[in-house]
Amino acid sequence: MVIGAPMVLPLVEAGTAAIPARSQMGASLGFHIVFACFGIAFPTVLLIAHWIGLRHGDAVALLLARRWSKVMAVIFAVGAVSGTVLSYELGLLWPTLMGTYGPAYGIPFSVEGIWFFVEAIFTAIYLYGWRHLPPWLHWWTGVPLVISGILGAFSVVAANSWMNQPSGFTMADGKITHVDPWKVLFNPATPYEVPHMILAAYMVTGFLVAGVYATGLLRGRRDRYHRLGFTISFATAAIAAPIQVVFGDSVARAIASQQPAKFAAMEYVDRTDRGVTEWLGGIYYQGHVYFGVGIPKFDSILVGYSPHTKIIGWDSIPAQDRPPLPDLIHLSFDLMVGIGVALVLLSAWQGWWWKFHRRIPMTRWFLIPAMLSGLAAIAAMESGWIVTEVGRQPWVVYKLLRTSDAVTTSGGVPYTLTAILLIYAVLTAVVIFVPLLMSRRWRQQEAPDGDSQGPEEPVPPTSKEPVG
Repeated sequence: MVIGAPMVLPLVEAGTAAIPARSQMGASLGFHIVFACFGIAFPTVLLIAHWIGLRHGDAVALLLARRWSKVMAVIFAVGAVSGTVLSYELGLLWPTLMGTYGPAYGIPFSVEGIWFFVEAIFTAIYLYGWRHLPPWLHWWTGVPLVISGILGAFSVVAANSWMNQPSGFTMADGKITHVDPWKVLFNPATPYEVPHMILAAYMVTGFLVAGVYATGLLRGRRDRYHRLGFTISFATAAIAAPIQVVFGDSVARAIASQQPAKFAAMEYVDRTDRGVTEWLGGIYYQGHVYFGVGIPKFDSILVGYSPHTKIIGWDSIPAQDRPPLPDLIHLSFDLMVGIGVALVLLSAWQGWWWKFHRRIPMTRWFLIPAMLSGLAAIAAMESGWIVTEVGRQPWVVYKLLRTSDAVTTSGGVPYTLTAILLIYAVLTAVVIFVPLLMSRRWRQQEAPDGDSQGPEEPVPPTSKEPVG
């Protein structure tokens, strides 16, 4: 599934012909990225439940896995549609990008296509296997879903990484004459962009699924079905969250080195200096930061572990090469980091409680933030992509191709933008209401352990008796 491309917001360069194209790409990516996260991480969450069910003869865990597989099929279908739209948009909205740099830029997408088909094939096999395959063989047919999701994410994020740090090709007379596929895939930005996105996908998926079961727990559905559904998904996200925060610190340092203009916007560095102040929040206006909290010299310490670290500011970058909307970039970065830290604290709360009580905290003080954690994780991820894409402007391919030179000159983009928004409105309704209808039907069934949830059809046979 496509999860990286020239995403830009309509506020950028207002009044130019690029606004509709940027708006369309931004809307498409902002919608699709959530489904891409599920394609990357949801198979892992599902297989954990499936493994528990088979390993312990647990009918409730098997029930969760079976129902989650149906939700996975719906999300995969919607993600396939929105990803296909993005594929066409790359060529239609950015013809110069594909025409000039397609021989290099297209390589990761070609690799991703292989993993997409692997995912599609094994999704069908896994769904088929509930009735027709031996239990453990059926479980193993889900493993390729995990692998293809991660490698597909690697391929497409490598394409976005290449836009930030283009490498692996030579040009003559404005045309690419030689391509090194390995250097395209493993460009200087790949080592930090790819893990950052994969960890984000596990956080979004885990917290979003946990939020559904936290809602049920808040409504008094304290049966094991809801407790287990919450525990599996929340634990998956809780493991990823602290790793993401620690890893994100190294990502910021890499950006300071490789894309100083982006980093200057992220941190409000208006002039090249040492002992640079770290700003939390705030609005930059005519050389001053208003409503922000400044920590003297801390930005230099974060980047180089020393208050004497030199950081490049806007005064060292030509005006035409600076990213637009520094306030948007800075506040998006702060929102991403702030939410990430909050989710780590929420995860630590659950971990501490589990260590001493071996159960989920059932207080509203915990369940309400847990219910909202999925939406918060989505907001953090979307904010991260704003930083990545708006921060790279005015370049589509960093220092090689400007966005204004890459965009289509066709006058029909506003019409396609309208059509895309309508299509995504319909797809949003499908992905919300279809699982809701399935959930309503499931709640009417009798659970295998006597609770309010139960199988609408027999669960697969196991070698052990169900436990509840």
